Amino acid sequence: MSPSRNASGIVVGVDGSELSVKALQWAARLAVALDTTITAVTAWHFPVDTGFGWSPPPAWDPEASAREVLQDSLTRAFGDKPPQGLKTITVMGHAAYVLIEESRGAQMLVVGSRGHGGFAGLLLGSVSSACAEHAPCPVLVIHEPEAPEATSA
Repeated sequence: MSPSRNASGIVVGVDGSELSVKALQWAARLAVALDTTITAVTAWHFPVDTGFGWSPPPAWDPEASAREVLQDSLTRAFGDKPPQGLKTITVMGHAAYVLIEESRGAQMLVVGSRGHGGFAGLLLGSVSSACAEHAPCPVLVIHEPEAPEATSA
């Protein structure tokens, strides 16, 4: 992988999950406060072998699918008013590795606590955990709000 293309600003990991949309929204607020830019990053990789004889459809384009996920997430986060100076990147590679590399030189990395692959009940997913441990900049992990406790009447 080439060196990071992000010289500064806030990098956001986007996988299409609700928490990654919230991460984009948090990054937008922080970018205003820090007077900086946002780079939204979606990573994709081609599964070599699933072990079940699955193979992708012949016309499948994982890069195009990643761009679609990224664009849909941006629309969900910002509607038709994206933040000024927003950059987008889709990169082939495993999400944690890509985000750590893209955050070199960044002011901050923002990720959701769990993406589409998360197991319910885990505090951190594997990607957010790896980013929190290895990113070369501060990492903000966005969690789901806690549900209010039920009270008995």
